[in-house]
Amino acid sequence: MALRGLSVIEFAGLAPGPFAGLLLAHHGASVIRIDRPSSPNTDVLCAGKRSIVLDLKTPAGIAVARRLIAHADVLIDPFRPGVMEKMGLGPKFFHDSEGSIGVNDRLIYARVAGFPPDGPHTSMAGHEINYLALSGVLSILPGTREKPTFPLNLLADFAGGGLMCATGILLALVERCKSGRGQVVDVNMVSGTRYVSSFPLLHATSTSHLLGGPRGSNLLDGGAPFYDVYTCSDGKWMSVGCLEPQFFKTFIDIFKNVLRMNGSKLGWIPTPEARTRKEDWPKLRTFLENGFKTKPRDYWASLFHGSDACVVPVLTPEEAALLDPSRSVRPSPHPHLSRTPPLPRTVARSSMVLEPGLHTWEVLGEFGLSRREILQLASDGAFGEESKHETVSTCKL
Repeated sequence: MALRGLSVIEFAGLAPGPFAGLLLAHHGASVIRIDRPSSPNTDVLCAGKRSIVLDLKTPAGIAVARRLIAHADVLIDPFRPGVMEKMGLGPKFFHDSEGSIGVNDRLIYARVAGFPPDGPHTSMAGHEINYLALSGVLSILPGTREKPTFPLNLLADFAGGGLMCATGILLALVERCKSGRGQVVDVNMVSGTRYVSSFPLLHATSTSHLLGGPRGSNLLDGGAPFYDVYTCSDGKWMSVGCLEPQFFKTFIDIFKNVLRMNGSKLGWIPTPEARTRKEDWPKLRTFLENGFKTKPRDYWASLFHGSDACVVPVLTPEEAALLDPSRSVRPSPHPHLSRTPPLPRTVARSSMVLEPGLHTWEVLGEFGLSRREILQLASDGAFGEESKHETVSTCKL
């Protein structure tokens, strides 16, 4: 695996940080997640990771965290700005600086924040929809006439956050091979979302026919009837994406012919030229809406399968899993590398959640701590109040 031998410390967080850690773990990195004591963790982005519990409000817990980070290649910080510094775990403690030597100058210190560090929102709490709103992207997304619709938490949390974080980590690792030094990787989800959305943002701020007009009137934002989703007679959906003239002609010819064969009353009948005549788009949309409602989704899927009409069914997560070689609802690691493939599917498909502290003894033993030292740390509260009173035989660390 490409990242075998890489040591990663991931502080437990939500969405972007865990996804960055998941990508590294899938490709062989040893990812240790630091969880809080007596705090359940329902994060599903945990395949291939291990968990240790530390109470970072105690000196003993901070000491253990420093020891782990001092020997790590990568740290993933998911907290709001300043939290790690308040605990004495900021990058200045680990990196060399003018007049001081850090304890791990090779450390790649990756930070994922919501808002830009120097902007007016930096100290505020936020979530995906807020970052998406400030990025400028939400305003150009499809929706109703009254307002745009947000695409779950995919763009800011995962594309602009987690994926950008993982990319930054890999870039810093490549650079470390030249300089021998680590560095801070700063990611914020507003800027990350803007960057991964460069194509639509640049088109939206130009006179481009793709997105240059008012929202909902363009080719890619639901304005074009030949780039949209349609409801079928069974309430399921078909996706239509025949943007190019040759694909649109293939689609509309097949669609019209089957409606005629089924005895549908067509009324106005579109020609291939309707694709470029915006004045025909409302009639074309009505034609497609009414036509798709005459048959169930799987009928249309079978009809267009194998053609160049750019029409395929909208699958449920369970249906989509059947197309994956793993046949699992848990997506397989991607991309696939030919010589150094990611984790075997049996590992990547391990338990859906990772029990906090499940590997505390194992991890601390690997870092050279004896049983007596671990029990002393427990007595000092490093693993939380409960662990102070547990015996060796029942201690769940």
